[in-house]
Amino acid sequence: MHRSTPTGPPLTVSVVIPVKNDAELLDRCLRALHRQTRPADEIIVVDNGSTDSSAAVATSRGARVVRCDEPGIPAASAAGYDAATGDLILRLDADCLPAETWVQAAAVAFVRHPRVSVFTGAARFIDGPRALRTPLATAYLVAYAVATIPALGHLPLFGSNLAFRRSAWRSVSARVHRDDPELHDDLDLAFHLGERHRIRYLADAPMGMSMRPFRDAQAFAHRFRRGFRTVTIHWPDDFPPLRWVRLALRRILHRLRIPTPTQALR
Repeated sequence: MHRSTPTGPPLTVSVVIPVKNDAELLDRCLRALHRQTRPADEIIVVDNGSTDSSAAVATSRGARVVRCDEPGIPAASAAGYDAATGDLILRLDADCLPAETWVQAAAVAFVRHPRVSVFTGAARFIDGPRALRTPLATAYLVAYAVATIPALGHLPLFGSNLAFRRSAWRSVSARVHRDDPELHDDLDLAFHLGERHRIRYLADAPMGMSMRPFRDAQAFAHRFRRGFRTVTIHWPDDFPPLRWVRLALRRILHRLRIPTPTQALR
């Protein structure tokens, strides 16, 4: 049974999965989504130019396939968010393995915290050397937070375990850098959503993910370069000291219930 909001009907949930040539792991991911204690109202698989059977696998598992010919995860993710019809949009990757309570935990969190627009969670590795899975996942996520919080001025978003209100997406969808395949889409989205929306960490929504992106040193270096590009493409407007001051002033005005210039014009 879906949880209702205090003032309205149940929140509906759309799950978005961008994919390119990952049919086998996508099938595993979709099977895990069908075992959820609170099923999603729709599952959208964005086929980003696959040449394997990814689209066929998605269809066979009851997902709605959205085709995105624009290359890159930013374009594919945005296409999925645009197509979503749920009140909430949950995002994960095709090589992820969500816990059976993942959808339910996110939906309940939004009910309990109606002023929060975005929840981001952690992950654990489900392959690779067993003894290294927990420490490496922890080290990666801590390093990611340490590297990005100073640039953002708030929590970053983790695209493999992410949930946000569709209304929040619609408020930033025209400003995200969806046409640049060399960006990290979750970090770019964090710049835009973090400007006016509350982001919180969701501890009780675990996500399993593959270690494969970190096995290739060259690929890992490429991820780092993409991260740097994603940060600097927002400069000079979001150069850290300028962004920190702007966000701090916005929070002060909000607490004093004074509208920002943009709100005053509405």
